Amino acid sequence: EAVAARVGIRMPLESPAADLNVAGRKRLELARALATQPKILLLDEVMAGLNPVEVEEILKIIRNIRDSGVTIFLIEHVMQAVMSLSEFTYVLNNGQLIASGTPQQVAADPQVIEAYLGQGASHLKKDQKTDA
Repeated sequence: EAVAARVGIRMPLESPAADLNVAGRKRLELARALATQPKILLLDEVMAGLNPVEVEEILKIIRNIRDSGVTIFLIEHVMQAVMSLSEFTYVLNNGQLIASGTPQQVAADPQVIEAYLGQGASHLKKDQKTDA
């Protein structure tokens, strides 16, 4: 029950998992992993399929887990999650490492910009990238 509460599961624990929405299932998977009392937690696309409010809720839970001393390896495409949770980031493109560093270093890396925004994008001014 404590683990379920920690991840914000608000339904009777006897209820079938099939009754949960996508965010509820993500919380359930986090609870299952936390029940093992891990020192290292691998999270693969935990934000996939979530709306912005749900992403914020899951981010809060993951920050709490991280702040309790659990090392987290995060595989994620939701950049908001990567930027707010990570101390160090690796970026892969087509299976190849193209950048590593702090989230800020990686976000400014021309290879990352090219890979995720397209050819020529690294030459855009910063304000042009955010207006698109």
